[in-house]
Amino acid sequence: MLTIHKLVKRFKQTVAVDHLDVRIEEGEVFGLLGPNGAGKSTLIQMITGLLPLDSGSIKLDGVSIQERAYETKKHIGLVPQDIAIYEQINARKNVEFFAKLYGLSGKLLKERVDEALERVGLTDRQHHLPSTFSGGMKRRLNIACAIAHKPKLIIMDEPTVGIDPHSRNHILESVKQLNQDGSTIIYTSHYMEEVSAIATRIGIMNEGRLIALGTEEELRQRIVNQERLWIETEEEISSEDHGAIAELKASAIVDEIRAEGHSMELLLSPQFDRLQDILFILAKNGLSVRTLRRETPNLEHLFLSLTGRQLRDG
Repeated sequence: MLTIHKLVKRFKQTVAVDHLDVRIEEGEVFGLLGPNGAGKSTLIQMITGLLPLDSGSIKLDGVSIQERAYETKKHIGLVPQDIAIYEQINARKNVEFFAKLYGLSGKLLKERVDEALERVGLTDRQHHLPSTFSGGMKRRLNIACAIAHKPKLIIMDEPTVGIDPHSRNHILESVKQLNQDGSTIIYTSHYMEEVSAIATRIGIMNEGRLIALGTEEELRQRIVNQERLWIETEEEISSEDHGAIAELKASAIVDEIRAEGHSMELLLSPQFDRLQDILFILAKNGLSVRTLRRETPNLEHLFLSLTGRQLRDG
């Protein structure tokens, strides 16, 4: 459905999107992850025609968005990160306003507005002003405004930021239903568990490039042989120069190690399972273990290993 080829966007000396190539197939939910500044929002603004391309191309169903902007835009629905609704008119009139921009009128307009409000669970509040809504309800109204014209491609940019669990679950269920009804969806989030729950494929962006792409299972295969170990010690580990830390770093037992206060986190080398050796090194350097936990890394750990940053920290 969507083909992005050698896409580039620069802001003075900063390359926000760097020769990006990706194909998004019809009927999939494409989860797009990346720290703040990775280029996700810039990419979305170019897909929707809000930003011009410096070079490269974007095609929707084979049609260039640069050359035939009007034709392509009517098939796209955007749920922006910043809520875009009118507080001074009621929820129904908000949805009607945006639907009319896409040429809907008469009986079809009424049917589509009814359907959109029902889809996001706001039928009973349709005549209320958004100023009386919670943050979660406003975001659900934002979605209704974006889907009333039944776009082929729906882009959701951080649609669950700062909302309550009930609204988050409602939005995720809405995404699944929209996809089942035939919509292709691009979904960006800072919550790995959301993307894991709804995405058919996941792309990870960093510094304008797509650095990982695949199904959740395919991405998990990249870290399947790695294991993390969390240790809490009775004694405080004063610094990274502690004797135990230095000795572990010098060994082939661990690939990475982080230490702070009474805690340390170790990424074990795949070919080693030397828990006894680790405990010996700690004891030799005067550290007593209070608690210990082992865990196979998940997609959060893959994201950290690829970007060097926590997803939620941005």
